[in-house]
Amino acid sequence: MGRGMQVKQIHLAALSATALALMTSPVSASHHSGSGGDSSSGNHGVPAILSDPATITAHPMPDFSYAGYEFGNAALPVVTKVIDVADYGAIADDDRDDSVALRAAVAAAGEHEGLVRVQLGKGRYQLTEILWIEHSNVVLAGMGMGEGGTQIYMPRPLNQVDDGGALDELREYLSSENKYARSEPLNLDVLFSEYSWTAGFIWTQVPNGRPVAYLEEKDRPIEKVADIASGEQFERTLTVPNASALKVGDVLKIFWHNRAGPEGPLVKSLYGDTEEAIGSRHWEYPDRPLVQQATRIEAISGNMVTIADPLLHSISDELPAYFAQWEHLTNVGIEDLALVFPENPYFGHHNESGFNGIYMTGVHNGWIDNVRVTNGDTGILTDDAANLTIRNIITDGEHKAHYSVHIGSVHNVLVEGLTVFNPTVHTFSINTRSTKSVYTNSVAWNAPTLDQHAGSNHQNLYDNLTVHITPDRMTDDGKHLYDLYRAGGAPYWLPGHGKYNTTWNLNVVVDSGVAPEDPVVIYAGSEGPDARIVGMHGNRPLELFHKPTPYTEMMGEPVRAVPSLYYWQLLQRQGKE
Repeated sequence: MGRGMQVKQIHLAALSATALALMTSPVSASHHSGSGGDSSSGNHGVPAILSDPATITAHPMPDFSYAGYEFGNAALPVVTKVIDVADYGAIADDDRDDSVALRAAVAAAGEHEGLVRVQLGKGRYQLTEILWIEHSNVVLAGMGMGEGGTQIYMPRPLNQVDDGGALDELREYLSSENKYARSEPLNLDVLFSEYSWTAGFIWTQVPNGRPVAYLEEKDRPIEKVADIASGEQFERTLTVPNASALKVGDVLKIFWHNRAGPEGPLVKSLYGDTEEAIGSRHWEYPDRPLVQQATRIEAISGNMVTIADPLLHSISDELPAYFAQWEHLTNVGIEDLALVFPENPYFGHHNESGFNGIYMTGVHNGWIDNVRVTNGDTGILTDDAANLTIRNIITDGEHKAHYSVHIGSVHNVLVEGLTVFNPTVHTFSINTRSTKSVYTNSVAWNAPTLDQHAGSNHQNLYDNLTVHITPDRMTDDGKHLYDLYRAGGAPYWLPGHGKYNTTWNLNVVVDSGVAPEDPVVIYAGSEGPDARIVGMHGNRPLELFHKPTPYTEMMGEPVRAVPSLYYWQLLQRQGKE
């Protein structure tokens, strides 16, 4: 059993001035909900939120098991058709730049039918340009990320690389919105870096795509495929007035717009009857979808349509939605590589120079497997993607990174087996407009954070994670405090997250500075409504300060019967299919 979770209330008066400064407004603190707090509840150790009918009805749990490649239902492909980069002039360990040769090999792969593996050999290759992957069925592969494997070395950052104008829209947006990194003591007054949350030396995108969508005047017309008449949240069957434009196998997006202002039904579906302030971005752009769900048509029977994964929200006359075209790649993989940057200085948050590893955009059914990123500003970034499996990833080095592996504007992304050794601003980050995505079976060692980054992200899961912490604050009554849920995000996208974001079986390991009997306050002062926290435990007594009040259960002990919610749900679902 883990150390006991304290069940007394933590009051604002007991928090230090530093902790209070993290609060956005003076509100009452809370540690748990009254429902489901008995750790002995449930069936044979299965938490009540999964096993007790009354609790399930009162606190529904989304099915997160559709995250990952092929909606969690298939292994990653084994690709046997191979293009050898040596045939295009890329030779390891020859101290020559390999950018042109690697680009040529990837381009050649795009001309083949079926899945093709672009194979690098053992040793070091040098890359000084962006390696674009713009075709489906292309897998970039090395010989492993460890000693004797394949290393891609990038000696200079992206701010010294021509991106062909791909980020011009973002640069214009940053300037027009007056987004500057400013610090008078540091004599710093520069535009935010476009590399803080975009771009990578290995970059997947649809040809002539729009990797960043910021300026409304540059929005492209939405190609509506079919209206949807009705559907129930968490169900897979819906009705359409006319199914003639749909066919089985189509990969489309479902769009929900908020055209009804701050009190609109979609805002209510996202956040419930919360007292939290709702940021203006939720209604400022009614012609842009506020919620997007990439899915696949699995069956059509008359006007009844079955989709591959459950609806994020209900659909009705009051809460309308429709199918829209989504231009994307499919079956794109990156595997068995070490991506290495030189040791480089840290210029500060939002002032990154662009030592970014992988940027995976515009992909449905893709993967990144067995990859290490050293000395990066960010290891892996994602955007406008769905059903990715990102697994067996290591980020390391002394350089402080913005992100390790970032989940942003995506649906059904699975991050598994991530080990974060390097310092990060946002360690496990669920970013703007991300839905039904999962971090599972992962470990962070260096001042980690669970960053829920605001911006209508909802129905996401932190699952069976281990975080190594050293508390760095004290409350006024002498308790150690650690701001684990330290989050980012602009005020116009608040609150921190929408309904049903879940932390499951979190192991908090205090590495130093706290006696075994001393409690540690786990701080979460700017989250969102209707969160679930089940099985938070550790090697010290833990007290949870969470605003607003979450559902809690089995606090202070591991969830031994269901250590991974993602895999428990996957087995339950596959057993019924």
